[in-house]
Amino acid sequence: MRHALSPRRLAAAGVFLLIIIAGCAGTGEVDVLDPAGTGGSATGGAGGDGGQGGSIATAGTTGMGGQSNPGTGGGGATGGASAGRGGTTGSAGRGGTTGSAGRGGTTGGAGGPYTVEYVGNITTNNVVDTDGKIFSNYWDQISPENAGKWGSVQSSAGAAFNWRTLDAIYDYAQTNNILFKEHTFIWGSQQPGGTISQTDVQTWMTEFCKRYPNTKMIDVVNEPPPHTTPSYANNIGGGTNGNWQWITNAFTWARAACPNAVLILNDYNNIEWSGDNTHYLSIVSAIKAAGAPIDAIGAQAHDLDIGGQVTPTLVKSLLTKLATTSGLPIYVTEMDLSYTDDNQQLTAYQQWFPLLRDSGYVKGITIWGWIYGKTWSPSPNSGLIRSGTFRPAMTWLMQQLGRPTN
Repeated sequence: MRHALSPRRLAAAGVFLLIIIAGCAGTGEVDVLDPAGTGGSATGGAGGDGGQGGSIATAGTTGMGGQSNPGTGGGGATGGASAGRGGTTGSAGRGGTTGSAGRGGTTGGAGGPYTVEYVGNITTNNVVDTDGKIFSNYWDQISPENAGKWGSVQSSAGAAFNWRTLDAIYDYAQTNNILFKEHTFIWGSQQPGGTISQTDVQTWMTEFCKRYPNTKMIDVVNEPPPHTTPSYANNIGGGTNGNWQWITNAFTWARAACPNAVLILNDYNNIEWSGDNTHYLSIVSAIKAAGAPIDAIGAQAHDLDIGGQVTPTLVKSLLTKLATTSGLPIYVTEMDLSYTDDNQQLTAYQQWFPLLRDSGYVKGITIWGWIYGKTWSPSPNSGLIRSGTFRPAMTWLMQQLGRPTN
């Protein structure tokens, strides 16, 4: 998501108003800032330091798939005998495969204790391999752009779950030993219709984690108020702008459903704008005090290309504040740098990627789209491959990661 004053955010918001007026019938996936896609899916996705340290190592970290677990029904590292594709009981969860050596890990960051463990990307129009390119050749983590949003899986409260698209994405991740990150459990957009209760929320989380036991990270709540507010927030604890009980409850229920996943509060503007950073940290402080099992910060990082006030000095300062105030690692979850000019995009990647990578506060980076012309609407020029050809930023990034450059 973009800052409230961003022209791209305002323009996209106009699209959203038109979508509201039109009614958005059916189960189509419509991002809060994205235009409707063909056949009810959206082409757009969600949206959304310390000193310099070590650099990317080719070897990276090890083992990104789940360990196979003979004798427990084929579950992954967190699988076991929980329910899987066959229904809610009886069959094993969709497990992981034996992990392979990681790619593109980092040496130590100077500012904090963490290193970047992956650099991933998202699906493109709900598919993984696309435009003649093999996703797993270039990225070692995947987030479903739209397919993991609750409203994409369940059209209305109490309706049957439709896992088909998400199944294919998760299975690809397990087959290719890349990390699967869920986006998102609770959000103020793309949720089921009807009156949603606590039971509905807990059932959604439980069934998801039974089916996808090797999910490594989860955006438990995406874009909390004032950015978006679920219509059912008061039904699951309330406390908006107070003790944020509904967010605490969401994390508690997510931990019960997915005990081995990293649980993230995901938001935009929190590393680009001071006011948003302060507000975000106030939510984190409140829910931690209430016992929420939050594991990490999610920073979408959509506004790194906004220019003007968003400077490297400011971003380093806000990264440091997030990490040191919360005591939590940071995941950059939706990074995109949108430029028509190839050289401008390359310069931006050369400025921002090392800053994030070497901060010592960031554990993972997800780029929000890679195919030019198929990224979400507020960042139409952020794609890294145009007409089948690597843009200079993609070549440079792959060189940094020790990955293929064509």
